[in-house]
Amino acid sequence: MTTPTRPAERLSATTLLRFATAGSVDDGKSTLVGRLLHDSKSVLTDQLEAVEDASRKRGQEAPDLALLTDGLRAEREQGITIDVAYRYFATPRRRFILADTPGHVQYTRNMVTGASTAELTVILVDARHGVVEQTRRHAALTALLRVPHVVLSVNKMDLVDYAEPVFAAIAEEFTAYAASLGVPEITAIPISALTGDNVVEPSANTPWYRGPSVLEHLETVPVSPLSGAGQDAEPARFPVQCVIRPRTAEHPDYRGYAGRIEAGAFRVGDAVTVLPSGHTSAVSGIDLLGRAVHTARAPQSVTLLLADDIDISRGDLIVPSGDAPPTTQEVEATVCHLADTPLTVGLRVLLRHTTRTVQAIVRDIPSRLSLDDLSQHPAPGQLVANDIGRVVVRTAEPIALDPYARSRATGSFLLIDPADGTTLAAGMAGGSFGAAAADAPGPDGTDRDS
Repeated sequence: MTTPTRPAERLSATTLLRFATAGSVDDGKSTLVGRLLHDSKSVLTDQLEAVEDASRKRGQEAPDLALLTDGLRAEREQGITIDVAYRYFATPRRRFILADTPGHVQYTRNMVTGASTAELTVILVDARHGVVEQTRRHAALTALLRVPHVVLSVNKMDLVDYAEPVFAAIAEEFTAYAASLGVPEITAIPISALTGDNVVEPSANTPWYRGPSVLEHLETVPVSPLSGAGQDAEPARFPVQCVIRPRTAEHPDYRGYAGRIEAGAFRVGDAVTVLPSGHTSAVSGIDLLGRAVHTARAPQSVTLLLADDIDISRGDLIVPSGDAPPTTQEVEATVCHLADTPLTVGLRVLLRHTTRTVQAIVRDIPSRLSLDDLSQHPAPGQLVANDIGRVVVRTAEPIALDPYARSRATGSFLLIDPADGTTLAAGMAGGSFGAAAADAPGPDGTDRDS
């Protein structure tokens, strides 16, 4: 657990942070998000008036700030979060995209959606209840998705008289559990989302706490200036979306490969390899927004021009020749099962990886993860909704797949029902957790990731 001091340096307003909130039912996620929006002056007058009106109809004297994110009618009526609510706001220091995810177990799959592109996850814990099963589930998903920064917000401190021992005990328990999963960074903050303690401004009710408020930490946590996701440090990856051949008098021989750079950077002159074919060439040009540039990086959408005429189509992956991922037809991965129908051995599916979709079959389900002790239960036979398990998938065609620990962009995939297009599972290639968890034996002495 880190206990950062208050930073004095103001960051550039051009930086972007994508973050998600998670936690058990009624831990106060939507209220925290509403408090962030309200106290940072990011709520329009008509939005606040609508919330005040809805709160009065529910018999509440004060406006329920959770309604700023609970947008579905069923959410407002039941007072719960069902869908992932995305909100965009900014402060003088930074821009934000936040995803408020549901707390109910049956909506855990929505948390995968919200956190899959996040650089930081705020996990809330009710100070009265401490770490519960859903807290551990969200910590495990955060570790699986390789979210680099985690904030533990111990909420409702006003209901335990702002007692430091309560906060310290919860922070110690959660930190130990998250560390066993290999979570690299954990910052614990005592808050009351309802009253605003340590959400935007420091609270006089916690004089024993010397760290930043939630917003102050969000404003100062390190992220990539361009993308907010740190892709520039990852190996360069460019999935081809389409081939551009204008065949006009002005461009009779133009052949460009359009798409979005998912990670890293490409420069004119770079030696590249096209996968899965293995053909090699060099970048002869990069077109960005109608003009030629020398360098482009994630997440820019560009058109790459190569020095050689190569048979390239949608779904191919252009990578640096010296840092190419292996191609394979045998995918071993951890998946979060998202569908109501079970995932079973022998099931025929479509595997979608970046812009490439191939036919595949589930060859084996070696284990299912138990969140209680992080052990792997062997041969479960199937995975049902919200289960996390290891799978082996055989594809009809080779795909170029990075380990998810190395590249979140090209180490992830979806399993899709070929009959109706339903997303069945979200997959992460390679080992389940970080190094700390992978090296630790399970309760029976076996490896956790075996």
